[in-house]
Amino acid sequence: MASMSALKDQLRDDLTASIKSGDKVRSSTIRMVLTAVTNAEVAGKESRELSDADVLGVLSSESKKRREAAEAFAGAGRTEQAAKERAEAEVIAGYLPEQLSEDEITALVSATIDELGVRADGMKAMGRVMGALQSRTRDRADGGVVAAAVRAQLGGS
Repeated sequence: MASMSALKDQLRDDLTASIKSGDKVRSSTIRMVLTAVTNAEVAGKESRELSDADVLGVLSSESKKRREAAEAFAGAGRTEQAAKERAEAEVIAGYLPEQLSEDEITALVSATIDELGVRADGMKAMGRVMGALQSRTRDRADGGVVAAAVRAQLGGS
């Protein structure tokens, strides 16, 4: 049976290559991601093969976990752990689409609010704006960052 996910095949190939080259951080990170993908495949009532979009979703959430853990460790003065989490996040970032910059997010939020014509509605429009932005920012921006930009522009800071 051919795999539905080219991305998953890429991860497996890269894991083999990183093991052969002795890149411990890369191989342990890819192994961890593949485990998360497998867990996602067997979650729910019946197991299924994940599509590339599903694998990207897993990568995004694993990346977010690493960033949050790195911040928590850094805040607690555990610089070595923080550095390890950042290194893992960097490996995962290599598989994700280019992330949107803060300026790009701000511009996208502004354009979406104008398209929907909800600027005058203030915070009541938050859900509609976030819904419209979801497909435009999926896997390319952290939802919390997007939500903060929407709040700032709708006047609910």
